[in-house]
Amino acid sequence: MKQVLLGFELPELDRKRTQAAVEDALEKYQIFKTIAFEEREAGITAGYNERFHGPTNVTSDQTADIATHNIDVQAQRRSYCERIERAVSKLAPRERLLITERYMTEDDEVFDYMVYNDILRVSESKFYKMKWRAFYKLALILKIEVVKEKE
Repeated sequence: MKQVLLGFELPELDRKRTQAAVEDALEKYQIFKTIAFEEREAGITAGYNERFHGPTNVTSDQTADIATHNIDVQAQRRSYCERIERAVSKLAPRERLLITERYMTEDDEVFDYMVYNDILRVSESKFYKMKWRAFYKLALILKIEVVKEKE
């Protein structure tokens, strides 16, 4: 898929590696959306730690470290999911439907043939062309494209 648009040349992407990168990103999205975040908790039992001579000016605050972790990880997950949702929202309506029905539902038992037969009602070849176009756009939007190396 090499096109020239107003003097700007769209890159030719390595199809397999780009598809794998987009599918990985969408799988990560699905995992973040479906699996609850387990917050860490501070231990309240004292423990004996043998300390050898080391820096004596270092202090640790276990509660603050745990609170920071809990807030930061949740914020990163939320930010990642919002980024994926914004990217998908920029796709054409049928491409958006394809991606949301196939990759962004909580049901992990949705397969390609279900989407092109039951939802989009298109032929298999038309479905895979639409899917590649959607992946191409998502890869560029998310900046995870893998450009084909020149031989």
